[in-house]
Amino acid sequence: MSTLLMLLCAAFAVNAIAQPAQWPARPVRIIVPFPAGGSADTLVRVVGQNLSKRWSQSVIIDNKPGGGTVIAGALAAKSPADGYTLLVIANSLTINAKLRANLPYDGLKAFEPVAQLVHSPQVIAVNSASPYKTLAELLRDAKSKPGTLSYSTVGPATTQHIAGEAFKRATGTDFTYAAFTGGALAANAVSGGHVTMVLTNLNEVAGLLESGKLRPLAVTTRDRLEALPQVPTVIEQGYKDYEAVAWFALAAPAGTPADIVQKIADDLQATLLDTEVRQKLIGAGLYPNYLGPKALSAHIQQEYERYGR
Repeated sequence: MSTLLMLLCAAFAVNAIAQPAQWPARPVRIIVPFPAGGSADTLVRVVGQNLSKRWSQSVIIDNKPGGGTVIAGALAAKSPADGYTLLVIANSLTINAKLRANLPYDGLKAFEPVAQLVHSPQVIAVNSASPYKTLAELLRDAKSKPGTLSYSTVGPATTQHIAGEAFKRATGTDFTYAAFTGGALAANAVSGGHVTMVLTNLNEVAGLLESGKLRPLAVTTRDRLEALPQVPTVIEQGYKDYEAVAWFALAAPAGTPADIVQKIADDLQATLLDTEVRQKLIGAGLYPNYLGPKALSAHIQQEYERYGR
């Protein structure tokens, strides 16, 4: 009997060694390529709080702004592919892969797409003390004095920077670009009177709009926003081909096991269906728009081709 018991114990021991620990068995880190207080930071703090409850593990938010999101991307790409490090990605992932030949990681191939989470509309705004009451007035002055007016947004080759350059091209204007490490800082520069105009995510100007420190002139979406129904789109104001919307997603280092990627994606989908989470995100100007791993992968490829054009 004792021999049988020993054999059974040995079998259980071997089986326990063979079975991987259930994921997650320790805290999960989410690297954010933008400063605290911005759209991406708000997103992961709301989502991360819900995931922490689901996983019974801490979700650590690690802000690594700068370098047009390259600093954070390089850190994530070098992290173990075990599901314990995730990276917030946005349009800038595809922009960098198209524009930068010397990235410290392999463009799009360095990451496993996990899930798209939200879309973030963008707003064009000026200081409330500015003489510009409409977009037409701003553009009229910009055309008469090329290069003398300025626009601020988050740093080079980011979604908002490309949107700003596309805006200049669409409107035939020449604003001087002022780069900041985050959209909230870019908005503060305009409210402080240092820059003429800001183009950034709604979340990052909402407080300044509500307080009356900034005046919105346009939104960059195809349709007006429910949050700002009185503000016309750029398209409405005569520039029919202009639209710019930011998206935010999560990715993992390349090689992360497919079952872990799918579990994270499934848990993110459930999180976005949570009523409280949805209310918090929409209240922050972030509109849930889930895509799973395969759909996100296809979307990233489409974005890569679109930005190439």
